[in-house]
Amino acid sequence: MKGRFALACLLAGYAFLYGPIAFLILFSFNDARLVTSWAGFSPRWYTTLWHDSTLIDAALLSLRIAAASATLALIVGTLAGYALARLGRFRGRALFAGLIAAPLVIPEIVTGLSLLLLFVLLEQSIGWPAGRGAFTVTLAHASVSVAYVAVVVQGRLADTPPDLEQAAMDLYASPWTVFALVTVPLLAPALISGWLLAFTLSLDDVVVASFTSGPGASTMPMVVFSAMRLGPTPELYALATVIVVVVGAVLFGGLWLRGGRLVSHGGH
Repeated sequence: MKGRFALACLLAGYAFLYGPIAFLILFSFNDARLVTSWAGFSPRWYTTLWHDSTLIDAALLSLRIAAASATLALIVGTLAGYALARLGRFRGRALFAGLIAAPLVIPEIVTGLSLLLLFVLLEQSIGWPAGRGAFTVTLAHASVSVAYVAVVVQGRLADTPPDLEQAAMDLYASPWTVFALVTVPLLAPALISGWLLAFTLSLDDVVVASFTSGPGASTMPMVVFSAMRLGPTPELYALATVIVVVVGAVLFGGLWLRGGRLVSHGGH
């Protein structure tokens, strides 16, 4: 009896989490424009999506911004996490750690407004950046994502003893050589995780991008949010379905590769 109850709770939880996604995918094939009624199976909304230049351009812009901001956040966040995990006590450490972790707890609307005021002040003072657009959104997303990357890197280094790094320095390797040839390979899983996390945060953001973007720099979440004010459409459902399929393919591909490596290591 207890086992059946646990199974029922598990199924109810999965239905609550994935039922709406299944509903979304189903109605992306609805022939009617209204999502409140079913008019038959049709893939015409995917054709409409393919020819919607506004959504396509916004999606490509979001991907470029996410990739650039994730890379920038990875570089800065890795150095920050390394400093917190390996440099021990130094003057201003508590302030430095607090500033790095601040984006984790500050509401996004406060962050977005602060960055907007910063960009406006810089433009008025030194003329840079000249207006707001994809570049300012990239900087804003990177400044938010640095905290997440730093936490991941610091956690990885906290679980990794510095023995190999010390051994390399005992063999007269320079600090930069040790960092490039020993520390970075040890951090590889954390670096990949941090980059993917920063990429996802950028791709999903609406609030910060709304404050820091300008004309002609609307990201995909901003376009979708604006379209949703008039009500959901099967075209938006089709877009969401494409995203779900792509993310699912990447996820299962990663699991498949990981399973293959585990099998090969087990065979040896």
